[in-house]
Amino acid sequence: MATLENTHLRVIINPKGAELQSIYNKVLQMEYMWNGDPAFWGKHSPILFPIVGTLKDDTYYFNEKAYQLSRHGFAREMDFMVTAQTANSIQFTLESSEATLTKFPFVFRFDVIYELSENSVKTTYRVSNMGKSTMYFSVGGHPAFKLPLTAGAVYNDYYLEFNHPENAGRWPISKEGLIETSSTEVFKQRNKLPLSKELFLQDALVFKGLSSNNVALKCDKNAHGLLFDFTGFPYLGIWAAKNADFVCIEPWCGIADSVNTNQQLVSKEGIQVLQPSKNFERGWSVSVF
Repeated sequence: MATLENTHLRVIINPKGAELQSIYNKVLQMEYMWNGDPAFWGKHSPILFPIVGTLKDDTYYFNEKAYQLSRHGFAREMDFMVTAQTANSIQFTLESSEATLTKFPFVFRFDVIYELSENSVKTTYRVSNMGKSTMYFSVGGHPAFKLPLTAGAVYNDYYLEFNHPENAGRWPISKEGLIETSSTEVFKQRNKLPLSKELFLQDALVFKGLSSNNVALKCDKNAHGLLFDFTGFPYLGIWAAKNADFVCIEPWCGIADSVNTNQQLVSKEGIQVLQPSKNFERGWSVSVF
């Protein structure tokens, strides 16, 4: 495990998957991350690369060849190397290999950087195309925050508050994990989303093109929560496992296949296009209080 620490926070990251596992507020003596109980969901904050979500039949086609990738790609199950570290930051790196090329035919370097600043943690994804041809990929985050955060509150006391009123609909997910063809209303020009465990019985809430670029997790019973900034991410997922005491706030540059996909990687919705020798970078941050 790797640890970052300042006067406000102590953060723990597992080199397997470069997975953030703990955000502990030393001043408040509070943990904000889900504990990874495998009875519900044995992850904390997996990184989604080189795809986000599910492919139809776990298969995509590129240059007339079929490739198989399981949901959310392979990065979350692979060992990253620590390639840079300062007092307030650490960088993990995954590079393409013979094993990855059988599933994803691109030569890449994938850096994940964690940085502390007072009571905030910033996570940056940097994808570099090290090959000689155009690269197609998706990337995203999947951090899970514990609920309730403190004694004296229950799950249903919490809500998500977006920084703009929203009209974006929820895009339902089919039983195969694919995005349906039409959305359903959620916000109706409001900016609050009350949380309940029943909210996730039909899988994640998937949003496209939100007006907001940040969302706060709040509770009216106390002053503790967090502010999550997802500027630059065109998709956002909100999810929890059935009856589990957490909520995931998931910023995505990419999305699961639609039910009517043609399975061609180059035309996949949300796919990122990166030219040789170029870098792609996006970051999200969470401030805890």
